[in-house]
Amino acid sequence: MALLTGDMLAPLAVALAIFLLLLDLVHRRARWAPRYPPGPRALPGLGNLLQIDFQDMPNSMGRLQRRFGDVFSLQMAWTPVVVLNGLVAMREALVHQSEDTSDRPSAPTYEHLGFSSRAEGVILARYGQAWREQRRFSLSTMRNFGLGKKSLEQWVTEEAGYLCEAFNDHAGRPFSPKVLLNKAVSNVISSLIYARRFEYQDPRFIRMQQLMDISLKEDSGFLREVLNFIPVLLKIPGLPAKAFPGLTALLNMFDELITENKQSRDPTEAPRNLIDAFLDEVEKAKGNPNSSFNDANLRMVVADLFTAGMVTTSTTLVWALLLMILHPDVQRRVQQEIDEVIGQARPPEMGDQACMPYTMAVIHEVQRFGDIVPLGVPHMTSRDIEIQGFLIPKGTTLLTNLSSVLKDESVWAKPRRFHPEHFLDAQGHFVKHEAFMPFSAGRRACLGEPLARMELFLFFTCLLQRFSFSVPEDQPRPSDQGVFASLVTPVPYELCAVSR
Repeated sequence: MALLTGDMLAPLAVALAIFLLLLDLVHRRARWAPRYPPGPRALPGLGNLLQIDFQDMPNSMGRLQRRFGDVFSLQMAWTPVVVLNGLVAMREALVHQSEDTSDRPSAPTYEHLGFSSRAEGVILARYGQAWREQRRFSLSTMRNFGLGKKSLEQWVTEEAGYLCEAFNDHAGRPFSPKVLLNKAVSNVISSLIYARRFEYQDPRFIRMQQLMDISLKEDSGFLREVLNFIPVLLKIPGLPAKAFPGLTALLNMFDELITENKQSRDPTEAPRNLIDAFLDEVEKAKGNPNSSFNDANLRMVVADLFTAGMVTTSTTLVWALLLMILHPDVQRRVQQEIDEVIGQARPPEMGDQACMPYTMAVIHEVQRFGDIVPLGVPHMTSRDIEIQGFLIPKGTTLLTNLSSVLKDESVWAKPRRFHPEHFLDAQGHFVKHEAFMPFSAGRRACLGEPLARMELFLFFTCLLQRFSFSVPEDQPRPSDQGVFASLVTPVPYELCAVSR
């Protein structure tokens, strides 16, 4: 019987191997299409997964760009991927063909954490009516609660005051600014979503910051990519929860805050915040099964706006202060401009930007040099398209290598160095390049860009108005090379903040 079982298993194994090989060939059929972008040779089943350094994706993509050109292909397990590089290819895809490149690929790992067809949020939502509803709602809510008006600027200015007090508490002693910057930016988002701010020592607020750091680490690396590209592995009992405990706990914390907001809400009063405004839309949408306004999606919209709005802006500010202590001459020029335009008697205002070309150039150069979201958020083609003469089939995942634009040697005089003059003309006027796209471009460009620009200017100028920053005397000069983990962040560093 044992021999008979062995005889039966051998042809079964061969048949299974043939089936998997045929399945692999079917998923790679796009590579045989005429004018499909070139790329590295793929392994059966795994594709190019083992050839990509997921701990340093920007450099991996850069090496492949130099080898295969501005439009090249990858096979990630059974998922076809095309990587776009350079300003010309990026604009052709994201701007000129935005209708056909604005979809999102599925993300099975997120689906196991609560995302679904009725709860996609804003960032990862498929391109369609639900996404349009939520983007329109998010933009109008930010306008209604002050974006572009004085009220939200006052929120940021007030929070900048609390941030400066917290910096001052260190009395010139060395400290890491990252945690305080995270808290300050979180409170701005919190004012929009919950109409409240948290004290910096609030234990729940501290826990929220910790969970955000943990979830960022979970959201990068080889394991997440493998689970997304080979989703059958997610069926292993308990694996999703073990792989993403931080993100799960963070979503649960958002649920608690939403519940508290619901309990204190008065439906007869005007909405106090984004959650109230969303719940008003839920009431209006009752009986409409096609509406994206539902309790499940509220959770995802809050999570999207809170995490994306906090992490990117605070990371940029961490870069800004690092570059100021590494370039004290730049810091002094910014402070001189602050003293001439604003002085010390009042806090900075958004209206000051027009009179501060050097400060504006520095802030933009921090974003270009820091390059914190080097690969953007994946797109997907909704129909067959042509980019740079290459044919890209419907359903192909597109990776936008924003680093290839922000560090393009043909555009920037010193692409690998911090050089604020990139954004100044010969007369010292501020100029903004077409190749400056840290917020991506097209229909899927970051919806929080206006808020981020407000926060960067007001926080940065307020801090440099109040303090001079330097490398602690007993510490080595920190590196200006970033570390990739979903975002590109500086190597941890400390600084001294001395009152001016």
